Amino acid sequence: MMANKKVVVVMPAYNAGKTLESTFRDIPAGCADEVLVVDDASRDDTVVVAKQLGLRVIKHASNLGYGGNQKTCYAVALARDADIVVMLHPDYQYDPKLLPKMIQPLIDGQADIVLGSRMTDDSAIRLGMPLYKYVSNRFLTAVENWVLGLKLSEYHTGYRAYTREALEGIPFQLNSNDFVFDQDLIVQAVAMGYRIGEIPCPARYMPEASSINFIRSAQYGLETLLLLVKYQVHCWKLFRFAKFSRRAPSLS
Repeated sequence: MMANKKVVVVMPAYNAGKTLESTFRDIPAGCADEVLVVDDASRDDTVVVAKQLGLRVIKHASNLGYGGNQKTCYAVALARDADIVVMLHPDYQYDPKLLPKMIQPLIDGQADIVLGSRMTDDSAIRLGMPLYKYVSNRFLTAVENWVLGLKLSEYHTGYRAYTREALEGIPFQLNSNDFVFDQDLIVQAVAMGYRIGEIPCPARYMPEASSINFIRSAQYGLETLLLLVKYQVHCWKLFRFAKFSRRAPSLS
């Protein structure tokens, strides 16, 4: 444990057999008490590789989507008494060696959520991020900063760390099962007053790294904008959305 905090790394996996081992091997020793792989009905050898590495594996019988996968990740991590939960994609796009920097602000009590941002400098394009994704990322981030009153450099990263308190307070089970789940969770965090920090996180772009195509990216962008409209409506009290209200504490 780091500072008497149990750290659980969760990997929402789909066809990650080629990159899972590299991702796991780069996690610094002593930073994670447990690594959990949730396989979303992969069609490759992801589960076999994970078991060979000695990782705890949960396999979905059918594909539940990116958001559905994360719901399982967080629910299981909390059930296993995690104090800090780090989502790390097993496609080796994000650098596992940054894990200590991801969790330190949580340990120090400086933040409730930490994002690994690819946009703190101009390296994203240089490292291979498609131009249309770079432009849409910048646009959506600007709109989200305006609506949410923050000054983050990126909202659309897949490298995230949460305190137990944040995940217990946010009703993430009400969120989308698709890619906009990540934005659901951030908007909920803002609505409930959780503190969000970020660290620089250059990313790799390679054929094995998971990615969504232009059409799915456009859909994701529209869903993000619709989410912000719902949040604003909620703030104006024109209609109250349950997903933006803090989850009641467990009686157990």
